[in-house]
Amino acid sequence: MEFVEPIRDKKKIEAMKKVLKGSNMRDYCLFVLGINSGLRISDILNLRIDDVVDVNRKLKERIIIKEKKTGKPKDFPINESTGKAIREYLDTRLDYQMDEPLFISRKKGAPLQRTTAWTILNQAAEMVGIKENIGTHTLRKTFGYHMYKKTKDVAKLQEIFNHSAPSITLRYIGISRDEQDEAYLNFNL
Repeated sequence: MEFVEPIRDKKKIEAMKKVLKGSNMRDYCLFVLGINSGLRISDILNLRIDDVVDVNRKLKERIIIKEKKTGKPKDFPINESTGKAIREYLDTRLDYQMDEPLFISRKKGAPLQRTTAWTILNQAAEMVGIKENIGTHTLRKTFGYHMYKKTKDVAKLQEIFNHSAPSITLRYIGISRDEQDEAYLNFNL
């Protein structure tokens, strides 16, 4: 498995959104939900429609799941941009059933596969000129990177990611590397 980076440049994030929205609302929603939730791709791809909307087809306020990897409960609010992306996407799927996968593949009824999600993200990244290694884990790392940059709260992020130490969280989201690079670049004898 190749090491992937977060998308650090907000302009590149917006460009990715534009490219994905222009090609497929499902792919756009997958990207927006991923970078705003910090969920692992396995949990994103396991989401069902009834995880995000109620029986009246109204957007839920929170996503409540059991993480596939850890078996731990995950409960977080749906923010404005994620909610908007979900609504726009579901408007394109008028005949959905509540127990269907949220991110459905072209194969009727099957969830989108990790390899397909990887391909979607890599093609969009290439189109917007992202040179770093991009993968499905980039979504989670992008969330972490920008959450840390905004809040500087490594303890909260460590808790969200279920990491054992702050140093692991900082290394995971690429902050340690950024800080090391900055130290080298600012050191001139």
